[in-house]
Amino acid sequence: MCILSFPTVPCQLSSISNSYIEFVCLFCLKFISFSFYGFQRNFIISSISSDLFSLCLSCTGKSLGGTVIGSARCKVFTTREGRVAAAYNLVKKGITNLCVCGGDGSLTGANIFRSEWSSLLEELVQKGRITDTLAQQHDHLNIVGLVGSIDNDFCGTDMTIGADSALHRIMEIIDAIMTTAQSHQRTFVLEVMGRHCGYLALVSALASGADWLFIPESPPKEGWEDRMCSRLESSRIKGSRLNIIIIAEGAIDINGKPISSTYVKDLVVDRLGYDTRVTVLGHVQRGGTPSAFDRILSSKLGVEAVVALMEGSPDTPACVIGLSGNQAVRLPLMECVEMTKLVQNAMNEKKFDEAVKLRGGSFENNWNIYKLLAFQKPAQVQSNFSVAILNVGAPAAGMNSAARSAVRLALAHGHKVFAVNDGYQGLANGAVSEMEWHSVAGWTGQGGSLLGTKRTLPKKDMEKIVETIAKFNISALLVIGGFEAYEGVLQLFEARSHYNELCIPMCVIPATISNNVPGTDFSLGADTAVNAAMEGCDKIKQSASGTKRRVFVVETMGGFCGYLATSTGIAVGADAAYIFEDPININDLKTNVEHLAEKMKKDVQRGLVLRNEKCHENYTTDFIHKLYSSEGKGIFDCRVNVLGHLQQGGEPSPFDRNFGTKLGVRVIQWISERLTENFRQGRVFTNSPDTACVLGLHRKVIKFTPVAELKAVTDFEHRMPKVQWWYNLRPMLKMLAKYQTSFCEYVPGEIEHVTRRSLSIDSGF
Repeated sequence: MCILSFPTVPCQLSSISNSYIEFVCLFCLKFISFSFYGFQRNFIISSISSDLFSLCLSCTGKSLGGTVIGSARCKVFTTREGRVAAAYNLVKKGITNLCVCGGDGSLTGANIFRSEWSSLLEELVQKGRITDTLAQQHDHLNIVGLVGSIDNDFCGTDMTIGADSALHRIMEIIDAIMTTAQSHQRTFVLEVMGRHCGYLALVSALASGADWLFIPESPPKEGWEDRMCSRLESSRIKGSRLNIIIIAEGAIDINGKPISSTYVKDLVVDRLGYDTRVTVLGHVQRGGTPSAFDRILSSKLGVEAVVALMEGSPDTPACVIGLSGNQAVRLPLMECVEMTKLVQNAMNEKKFDEAVKLRGGSFENNWNIYKLLAFQKPAQVQSNFSVAILNVGAPAAGMNSAARSAVRLALAHGHKVFAVNDGYQGLANGAVSEMEWHSVAGWTGQGGSLLGTKRTLPKKDMEKIVETIAKFNISALLVIGGFEAYEGVLQLFEARSHYNELCIPMCVIPATISNNVPGTDFSLGADTAVNAAMEGCDKIKQSASGTKRRVFVVETMGGFCGYLATSTGIAVGADAAYIFEDPININDLKTNVEHLAEKMKKDVQRGLVLRNEKCHENYTTDFIHKLYSSEGKGIFDCRVNVLGHLQQGGEPSPFDRNFGTKLGVRVIQWISERLTENFRQGRVFTNSPDTACVLGLHRKVIKFTPVAELKAVTDFEHRMPKVQWWYNLRPMLKMLAKYQTSFCEYVPGEIEHVTRRSLSIDSGF
């Protein structure tokens, strides 16, 4: 098997060249790596043992960004002569399977290489460079592609490897700049990468609440200069002390003329006289530590790539591994390449609306929501409705993003908006205040819960809650929170038969680091929590650098739900992750200790064992620490760490900011429709199950599910769904830890085809 890293420049986690290569090494007797740069240097291909390369990766860890095997352009490979030389080197090394990580150009070149393979071998035989026997032994070449690009510009996959990490770098810089802009009352023009694709600019603008945005797919119409300056001026008049303008490096106007960050800056200075600065982020977006999302994504796609190659045959078409919702999928390589090229063709022909649609449902949805929030204003005419917003459960990053977008869209619809402090308890106590447009300014980047939150349920305070709803004439409830939020709305729904005041639309936006709310694959705050836990584990592992062999036992939060421990385990390359859903016994612990001890004997310096806080009543964190310490005596020593509440803190990740913003918009649209449909005789009255829902992400579709339906699929004793999609990741965790694992446990990705219709499906990110 051969792995090539072909991106023009290393993306953040072309960590496919790290996390992904780490996985491949566990399955190959020989690991062969080369890049286009290797082709240029007389096609030098290096060969090292899988154990040695796996050791290299275990030392550097998944925290290493970029690509460990190198990457470069190669003009020689575009020629027939270059491909003949490449074929010769592959045959000499006995390679018949090729994994290519790159963009559409690299993948197209790889497909051409595969289609020419037979003729290349014939030419090598004719020239006497290889024998007929050797050619027959290598008569076909299997190819699997993986897309490494920070631009997220490849059709067929929801996310490309590296895009999320680039967004992390961008948001870190924006957050830092906003501090300066706020204190000095400045305007900042931020230029991000994206010569042909505006994804990074779009998502960062949505996640930061930027005042203005320029992307190549949708150039501003004539007169945009006046409209932009008017918006900036209006924002200052209303009390804002800063303005943020985000521009993609490939931004153009309606006539195709480039719009530069310098031009925008000079425009603001000349017309408004604002103190304005330009920051060009440049290649900093490609560097740094990979995000948890990218580490998990590349590991997941790497597994699927290996399985696809193992199942491949001479008749199997070249495929590319992509992401559809939370699942890895196999897509026809050239279908994806051709669809990607259609986007650029549409832009060249100035069919910009079509270009936005071709980017996919998620891109189009992000663009529509940005325009909705950026250009909306409070309604001049008030509706007859009011919406109360409260947070329930433990604080989770993304709660404030969801509340901000919900408040502003509700005000734009003319609704009165009430903030309820301290969850259901605050609703019972009448801790209600009216929200204005600027009440939520700057909330997008704030962690925790600015509304305040409590874990209490409404059942014991039902009478007081009903009184508060009647007193403030509340027409709808939006509850943002964890399992208690869902369980509380279920209690309110079941109490409708006793209280007419509860016959109003109610909706839950799941927000909890535990990701244990039924009705959604992902809850707000879970992505931020995994990143926080990952960063903690990275630092813990680094602390052992240069010391003797050491194993760390780390306890994570999550209640009975093992999502946080499992996801963090994959992201940091844990040797084991103990969770409640995957019961353990003393034999399992003994096997794990012995397995880790064997790895330590082979010069592995560090080990990491994760334990979910409620994985077992008797096998506590302290017990596991003592067990590993005792059984590893003379081979390694052991340390224990409890990550604790650091997993709940910090600023929201780009995913949680964006996801929360989109959910806040969607829920207000849904509530407004339900209010209009059920307004009769001067009041809102509805008691149907579909008016009390959880808003969640299923695969790649955002949908509303009645809480009454979810009751049957809920384990109330352990506070989680009875079936959880992420449990299928467990075999991959064991594979990466070098356990002998049957592929029967692995659920392979589906085979999909890319069509314009499939691209229109809405995605949560």
